Amino acid sequence: MSKTLILCNCSKSMPLNAEAFDSIDNVQCTKVHTDLCGAQAQHAAELLQASVDPENTCVACTQEQTFFSELADDLSLPEPSFIDLRNRAGWSDEAEAAGPKIAALLADGLREAPATKTFDVTSEGLCLIIGHEEAALAAARQLSEFLSVTVLLSPGSDAPEDRDFDVIAGQLKKAAGALGNFSVEIDALQQIDPSGRGALTFGEARNGAKTTCDILLDLRGETSLFPAPEKREGYLLADPKSRPATHAAILEASHLVGTFEKPLYLSLEPSICAHSRASQTGCTKCLDVCPTSAIRPAGDHIDIDPNICAGCGSCSALCPSGAITYDDPPVSALFARINAMAGAYRTAGGEAPRLLVHDRAFGAELIALAARYDRGLPAKVIPMDLERVSGFGHAEMLAALSSGFVGVDVLAAPTTDRGALDSELLLAQALSGDTNALRILDPAEPSVLCDALYSASSGLEPTAPILPLGNRRQVTRLAVKALRGDLDAPLPLPENAPYGAVLVDKDACTLCLSCASLCPAGALGDNPDKPQLRFQEDACLQCGLCTHVCPENAISLVPQLNTADAALSQQVVHEEEPFDCIECGTPFGVKSTIERIVEKLEGKHAMFATSDAARMIRMCDDCRVNAQFHQQNNPFAGDERPQVRTSEDYFTKRRDH
Repeated sequence: MSKTLILCNCSKSMPLNAEAFDSIDNVQCTKVHTDLCGAQAQHAAELLQASVDPENTCVACTQEQTFFSELADDLSLPEPSFIDLRNRAGWSDEAEAAGPKIAALLADGLREAPATKTFDVTSEGLCLIIGHEEAALAAARQLSEFLSVTVLLSPGSDAPEDRDFDVIAGQLKKAAGALGNFSVEIDALQQIDPSGRGALTFGEARNGAKTTCDILLDLRGETSLFPAPEKREGYLLADPKSRPATHAAILEASHLVGTFEKPLYLSLEPSICAHSRASQTGCTKCLDVCPTSAIRPAGDHIDIDPNICAGCGSCSALCPSGAITYDDPPVSALFARINAMAGAYRTAGGEAPRLLVHDRAFGAELIALAARYDRGLPAKVIPMDLERVSGFGHAEMLAALSSGFVGVDVLAAPTTDRGALDSELLLAQALSGDTNALRILDPAEPSVLCDALYSASSGLEPTAPILPLGNRRQVTRLAVKALRGDLDAPLPLPENAPYGAVLVDKDACTLCLSCASLCPAGALGDNPDKPQLRFQEDACLQCGLCTHVCPENAISLVPQLNTADAALSQQVVHEEEPFDCIECGTPFGVKSTIERIVEKLEGKHAMFATSDAARMIRMCDDCRVNAQFHQQNNPFAGDERPQVRTSEDYFTKRRDH
């Protein structure tokens, strides 16, 4: 289905070259107008009405989105979609050369976004306010008309006369949950005794009280009850000494009633999680980086509370196994989006583009300010907006480079979680081999952003683009091979990288195979026919479980990426000669281990003092059992079995028989 693109050059303030749109399939462009939101508003209405398919109409302006939406509503037409060509391309010192860039932006803006998975969060308006007497009661009086309010005062507070809301006193011991599902524990709980004459008083204190609420308004002026409080939905933290902050929190609380849709940001596959095996902890990267503590251990794997998750994506960027994948949008959709932008830019005749990744709040505003008041974005810098950039990891950066971009800049906001972003940048730089091609920008002003973009340099040349298909590990491997070709040796990587090998101390290893039995990725394995330890480097997650479970401390990790084909198959890393049973000749165990056991036990331990007993150590399982059964002191022998009694035995003892 073709789309109709309504064009306007914003009072001739930017050039719109019609040739830039020729390379975009299924797009019909109108003529370029100059003032559709003003003097030519009637033309805008006619264009919306004349569109063959109003649902596939796109307006090349986002600043006046409200105007065009209201215009479509007045005409009883579906709301058109919008794309920003002005701030991101038209308003620039290099606007005349921005044709290929506009083609890339159109190809991206006209793509159909994948559906977002959501779930319902219900809030019935049960609000708990905690804080000092004056601020908490004042907030309760304002909210009592909209919410069902309970105020928690400190022990020793005077009972107020207000009966429009509930008031209790006590010490908040614990709080957990998020909007619609908070749970709190209170010690020294006292409830108001409304009976009797005189001033109201609190009753007897009791510990261990538990309750639930939908909204938690914190006016204590103390440390937050939760990590990253700004990301905890339903938890409103305000300084009671700041009247604007308090009023803003009260206003927000009054609107948190009803049913809300929340995205399911993450998808979890517990079966491939490398968190733990046999009570031995392995990978904890997601637990360490989660700002809201939405991730918690759950046996051998982790569990994610979707109500608490704020969707930063840091965990998915760091997850070595792919057990956690970002789902808003899915990583496959993001790879396809990057590849489509690079392809449209090349088709329109552009060369050596850079990708600028930014969020839809801070980053979009900074780009708009740079366009209006400074030089704007360079013609070769293609912006790509995401809801948040903290989950843009090494795989995405390398996918961009291998799709045709010569550089990737991530525009970080002051509120961006940098825990995963910084480490992922170092890993991507090590894999790509160029520190200038990949950068994180955190400019404070539009002019600083422009200076950084116009002065960018890269040692990379555009490569023959690959199609980034597969999971993040597979795309990373394909990208590195495309960027660096066939390498003579593995690439050394920073510590804690999710790719690498294991180094086995052959003198210490006894081939007990504990590591192989617990390896979550199957990178370590055995040979059922020989005493061998095998290793497949491509599958290794560097989770460290093998180093923790090895009783001889014979294994160490080597962070690296081996692009050779040998890394895709199992290789023998340690092998020993099997020991042949002295009775039947069947190979069993490891020869060095059996000999070491004989040396330590034969003639030195009471159970193996005799030569016959010591000889059993050199037998396989079947022969050892057979030898024990036929020896003089048979360990399997028991007392003589009692004689079976029959009916005749009973009859012979009866006197009446």
